[in-house]
Amino acid sequence: MKIAYKLLTSTAIAPQKMTEHSSGWDLSADLKEAELLEPGERAAIPTGIAVEIPPGFEAQIRPRSGLALNLGLGVLNAPGTIDADYRGEIKVILFNASQKPLLIQPGMRIAQMVFCALPQVQMEEVETLGASVRAEGGFGHTGH
Repeated sequence: MKIAYKLLTSTAIAPQKMTEHSSGWDLSADLKEAELLEPGERAAIPTGIAVEIPPGFEAQIRPRSGLALNLGLGVLNAPGTIDADYRGEIKVILFNASQKPLLIQPGMRIAQMVFCALPQVQMEEVETLGASVRAEGGFGHTGH
């Protein structure tokens, strides 16, 4: 499968697979200057790219594990979803979960984009749902 992408600025960096078998394509910050994220702060960081995703697929925007572990930098709505009909710039909602300010540098690899197939689903309203062992057990219903 081929995914078309467009660089929206002269400083944008194309999505990159860092190893042959990487599932995700790294996305880089397309910033003119570094942006400071204070502890607990969030910001939509531009990537300078737009993509054309085929119908029946989505792109999921996920954190980079090394940034999460080493810096406390995460993607707030992980995984973020890029729908097949969206053609605008991809922005990544980063948040600083650490207790120190973090500097997001221009060109820094900030997230990864993974493409996923979507089943075609039709919703149907019914009067009753089938039984299950869990039933209505919600948050924490199985104990620790």
